[in-house]
Amino acid sequence: QVQLVESGGGLVQPGGSLRLSCAASGFTFSRYTMGWYRQAPGKGRELVAIIDAAGGMTNGPDSVKGRFTISRDNVKNTVSLEMNSLKPEDTAVYYCNAVNVGTHTVYWGQGTQVTVSS
Repeated sequence: QVQLVESGGGLVQPGGSLRLSCAASGFTFSRYTMGWYRQAPGKGRELVAIIDAAGGMTNGPDSVKGRFTISRDNVKNTVSLEMNSLKPEDTAVYYCNAVNVGTHTVYWGQGTQVTVSS
């Protein structure tokens, strides 16, 4: 069974930091491009960051650029998102995503809630 399980979400104060993790299983992790997306209430799902099978990273929108860093571990089959200098507008459900660019196979996790508030 294919699974993407996010963890690490929670409540954090503005200016704080949080590390999200996504554990993957049921597919050949090292062959997939991995990504983090987020969706705030009433808004569409947006890309936060992606990292390809070779470790090449693509920055997300200006709203997160310079504050968030994506990484992957092909031994542990995990992808992480380090979030720093968090703002209230970062509040959203954060989703882990996997894509095989050759076969166009796409998997999604169920998401983890991040709330930035005093």
